[in-house]
Amino acid sequence: MADALLRVEGLTKRFGGVVASDNVGLDVAPGELHAIIGPNGAGKTTLIGQLTGEIVPDAGRIHFDGRDITALPVYDRSLTGLARSFQITSLFPNFTALQNVALAVQAHAGHSFHFWRDARSEAALREPARAALERVGIGHRADAVVARMSHGEHRQIELAMALATRPRMLLLDEPMAGLGPDESARMVRTLRELKRELTILLIEHDMEAVFALADRITVLVYGRVIASGDPAAIRANAEVRQAYLGEQEAVTHV
Repeated sequence: MADALLRVEGLTKRFGGVVASDNVGLDVAPGELHAIIGPNGAGKTTLIGQLTGEIVPDAGRIHFDGRDITALPVYDRSLTGLARSFQITSLFPNFTALQNVALAVQAHAGHSFHFWRDARSEAALREPARAALERVGIGHRADAVVARMSHGEHRQIELAMALATRPRMLLLDEPMAGLGPDESARMVRTLRELKRELTILLIEHDMEAVFALADRITVLVYGRVIASGDPAAIRANAEVRQAYLGEQEAVTHV
């Protein structure tokens, strides 16, 4: 894909005798929501870790917007426009939603952790933080203390923290994890809105959400890409059904 925003070539990572990424190749076009699916242990989170710089690949190259970022550290990748949300939330429970997002704004700006009091009060931090919370649908909960908020709201705050860094591309690691049906539906609506503005790489086990949102899907099994294509092609792929989708009968009804 000549106009790929993200291009991964031959990415390989081993942990002892386990090959977590096996010569992975991947292209994500600008404006695309590209989902990565696969069974547990397929190497999905390891792939995200390499894209963000938290895990160093043994081989292969990562290009973002035409630039080789393979050797860039985490912070510098964030400055290029990559933002990640995590499978497990990591928030300050005694701070409000707004204060958590304001901290993300100031951390991205490169300030030290002497910012705690400032991040609670400065308009330059609070205004973009409040805007990010509005984008994920919980602006009305900006002043709520995180410890008193639901798990679904925690996921929305984490997404707002990623958005507050003004990314060009979101890397989302199971944003629906632990959500109930209503919360999952709300997250799907939020991501559908965000895909109008941003390129998104989504790792998700919720197949109903994946098939509702994805423009293209890549399937990983034991660290290897076995298929990549639009949702209809992935649903019809015999190898994918045997390796993964056959284990999730609900997908046949999506």
